[in-house]
Amino acid sequence: IVWRKSLVDLTLHLFIDYGLIKLFRLDLLKLRQFLVMVHEAYRRQNPYHNALHAADVTQAMYCYMQEPQLSESLTSCDILLGLLAAATHDLDHPGVNQTFLIKTNHYLASLYQNASVLENHHWKCAVSLLRESGLLSHFPSEDRQNLEERLGSLILATDISRQNEYLSQFRAHLDRADLHLNNSQNRHFILQMALKCADICNPCRPWHISKLWSHKVTDEFFSQGDSEKRQNLDVSILCDRNANTVAKIQIGFISFVVEPLFLEWARFSDTPLSQIMLGHMTSNKYKWTHLPQEDLRESTQSTSSKTLPQGGLGP
Repeated sequence: IVWRKSLVDLTLHLFIDYGLIKLFRLDLLKLRQFLVMVHEAYRRQNPYHNALHAADVTQAMYCYMQEPQLSESLTSCDILLGLLAAATHDLDHPGVNQTFLIKTNHYLASLYQNASVLENHHWKCAVSLLRESGLLSHFPSEDRQNLEERLGSLILATDISRQNEYLSQFRAHLDRADLHLNNSQNRHFILQMALKCADICNPCRPWHISKLWSHKVTDEFFSQGDSEKRQNLDVSILCDRNANTVAKIQIGFISFVVEPLFLEWARFSDTPLSQIMLGHMTSNKYKWTHLPQEDLRESTQSTSSKTLPQGGLGP
């Protein structure tokens, strides 16, 4: 199936398109080997957190890096990091959330002391694959270490439990008008915000795509809830299929997570793409709110067997 190799093909194409292979003297075979290893490190059985989600986020990250303010200021190193972070941001995701790992005493929760457990794991997996592939072995040691640390900073920013922390910083910068992209720290912060947007932008896509993604992520939530019930654990919020619907989950997600972030992103990057995304988001929220009863009942059913259509941000 074409989508199963989309992460490899898309990311390789973007590396070529940006001229990163020649600029950073990357070995093409090592690059492809690394991307195949990344693809294989995503768990196919996950309805949502799989290689297709990683490709989706990489595509969105590219769109944001092409926005005028970013395209005019990002360095080649920024672009390299942005693409690597997008492609690897959910590596080896187990299909359950941090709460589940903590209450089941999973070794990852102990290893990372219950703090950004999944994101730390994704980052360390990414670093492991970079080293195993030898993709950056020709970089000076200090440069390679610096790149790995910055990669971690980007991936750790996707921790949804820290959403308000990053959003408050973003809003404060915009209020003060002090985000100057000739400053490397400011550029890195904007890359963090761009990756956060890319990670949760599905409600900003056209309805026929957004709806299917919504079902996929809810399948994963409900699967976790079923597992919690089997283990006689308290069922995590959003994970009880008897107490939630896809529509209910999406309305809350859009209202409290997606909309606040993308309104600030549109303040920073007031472009046609931002307005299109806000338009899709508003329309999708309305549709979830006003679903006919027969569609509402359907929204509790599994859609794991359905195939997501090809398509990116925009109308």
